Amino acid sequence: MSYQKPKGTQDILPGVSEKWQYVEEKARRLFEKYEFHELRTPIFEHYEVVSRAGDTTDIVTKEMYDFYDKGNRHVALRPEGTAPVVRAFVEHKLFGNDFVKPYKVYYQGPMFRYERPQAGRLRQFHQMGVEVFGSNNPATDVECIAMALNYFRDLNVKHLKLVINSLGDQQSRQAYRQALINYLEPLSDQLSQDSRRRLHDNPLRVLDSKEEEDKAIVKNAPSILDYLNEESRHHFEQVKAMLDALNIDYQIDKNMVRGLDYYNHTIFEIMSDAPGFGAITTVCAGGRYNGLVEELSGPATPGFGFAMGVERVLLTLEAENIAIPVKDYLDVYIVNIGQETNIEALKLVETVRYQGFTADRDYMGRKPKAQFKTANKLKAQLVLTLGADELTKQVVTVKNMTTGEQKEFSLAAVYQDFASIAKEMLEIGE
Repeated sequence: MSYQKPKGTQDILPGVSEKWQYVEEKARRLFEKYEFHELRTPIFEHYEVVSRAGDTTDIVTKEMYDFYDKGNRHVALRPEGTAPVVRAFVEHKLFGNDFVKPYKVYYQGPMFRYERPQAGRLRQFHQMGVEVFGSNNPATDVECIAMALNYFRDLNVKHLKLVINSLGDQQSRQAYRQALINYLEPLSDQLSQDSRRRLHDNPLRVLDSKEEEDKAIVKNAPSILDYLNEESRHHFEQVKAMLDALNIDYQIDKNMVRGLDYYNHTIFEIMSDAPGFGAITTVCAGGRYNGLVEELSGPATPGFGFAMGVERVLLTLEAENIAIPVKDYLDVYIVNIGQETNIEALKLVETVRYQGFTADRDYMGRKPKAQFKTANKLKAQLVLTLGADELTKQVVTVKNMTTGEQKEFSLAAVYQDFASIAKEMLEIGE
């Protein structure tokens, strides 16, 4: 039998994993500038926690990886990051007076959804995201949006478009919900099967339908912005004013909703129209979710956050032909000839690493020519050669692989200060 990875997953091999590390490290460094700190949650959660996304969403009704464990507990692999973080926020009482408000965290890790695999959308995918708890200030919304845009700018991404909308508070949504039902009901026989099912359960999801027949109908649907009450309208006006103050361009899409039911007030998506994608693609999305903390038995606490898929970020860089600066060379390779050099070669390679260099050596007992071939494959800058003669004399030959220049140094000098030797040898021929 030939074993292969499960459908909708991928093996991230050396040579590619370094690219992942690069984009993840960029995110960590940026989030920390904004005083966000990492929070890690379990990969699986109680079903009741992750189903807070909403009983009418595809994520809950169609895509959840859920099962009963050996203790007959209903658990699920997390399909997104926000609900688990909110659960941790409540469980550990991070809303208490001992913690700075607003409370700001970020997360990174794998998520799971059972859906049709395609480019940038896998059954096991990876998200980076942030959550802010405790602030109703629209400046929090805008700060998070600005941070997300800054992340892509840090990666030199150019083809970006910010789209925003407001879903209002619960009162505004209820008023809009009824207006939308009144508009859609006479046209229900023209809607897709999914949208007919959602019409009374969650009519806002019809606005997000990808079916062509639904798109034509919702084009003329009433706008939620016409149903915002005074408080919701003021919040959205403040968001727009602050985006303007930061000279951040944006578009308003009155039909934009999010795929999770807990969102309210500001929602946003950052999209890429890079030619390499062939179509406009969402690369980051999020919004405000006042009320979710209470649903998970916490005190009334406003929240705001966003998430982006690592796979989608890497596809964005590829679509814009942005090269990721990955170190693809080795500082030092140690050629050791003869079994009698085995122990000294081990001491050498460990010493060189301890002094801050990337280093490797031969372990296979190959002939010198084969070892130098390996050094070339690894793009080693310097090669240290240690044979029986060198061992007797307690010296090592150091070769600059670019210029071909080589010199002999005592092992004692290498062990004491290899950095000076490396500097000297790398400057030869410059």
